[in-house]
Amino acid sequence: MLSKKAKYALKAMLMLAEQPEGLLIQAPDIADRQKVPGKFLEAILLDLKRRGLVHSQRGKQGGYCLAKPADRITFGEIIRIMDGPLAPIPCASMTSYRRCADCRDEAACAIRQVMLRTRDAMASVLDHVSLADVSAGTHRDLVSTALAG
Repeated sequence: MLSKKAKYALKAMLMLAEQPEGLLIQAPDIADRQKVPGKFLEAILLDLKRRGLVHSQRGKQGGYCLAKPADRITFGEIIRIMDGPLAPIPCASMTSYRRCADCRDEAACAIRQVMLRTRDAMASVLDHVSLADVSAGTHRDLVSTALAG
């Protein structure tokens, strides 16, 4: 399940993506317009800054903007930063694989096979939809294509 932290990060990033390039938006403005708790948003923005997705500037004229173009930031990247791997179980993760302690034969494990397909389906959508796609409204076509494939 998508955490509130990831959902709020997506909302903030979408708002930043809709701004003219280089325009700084202050965190309280993002929090107010996106209905996100201010202190929680500050922590989220700090995580996104540490991972190179947002740039910040202090001061009266300061604020936040995207650190790279919106077409190079995917939903999958943001969700992984906030929530960790997309896979529902560790043995199905591409980024944080860990063998299950109770598994006798990973290759034959039906649970793992279903969870791998689940992870792949999620990644096929989330890793191919960028902030720019959503801002432009083209994400619906991308999602339909990903689900058809």
